[in-house]
Amino acid sequence: MPWKRHATMDKAYEGKKSIVDYVFTDGYAAESVERKFVQHLATAKVVVVYAKLPKGFHIPTPVGNYSPDWAIAFQEGAVKHVYFVAETKGSMSSLDLREIERGKIACAEKLFDQLSTAHVRYGKVDGFETLMQLVNAE
Repeated sequence: MPWKRHATMDKAYEGKKSIVDYVFTDGYAAESVERKFVQHLATAKVVVVYAKLPKGFHIPTPVGNYSPDWAIAFQEGAVKHVYFVAETKGSMSSLDLREIERGKIACAEKLFDQLSTAHVRYGKVDGFETLMQLVNAE
């Protein structure tokens, strides 16, 4: 029987402000991009609630299904955009992504550009600071 990789508690982060009790981040390192990101979400005063989106949640694109990482709701009046969908990456350079992943993200960006309102945005971020820059930008 082939070995299957399951979410284990060593990848779990107690879901303070999350819609679930424990958030399972990608990667094993305690200092991974997603682990640092969720720690900031959990402690930021402007964040009301967040969700690590499950792999089953996806947006169909011409180059395959795309699964963003996070949905975040902020305290109204504290930031410009109240709801945000984020893709966490270790690098903001598209050159560091596989070609198919670049295509999926480009399709998602176009979709969210059409769906975005004054309160809902999408962005690719490499950390909480980048998220806050996008959330507060025009």
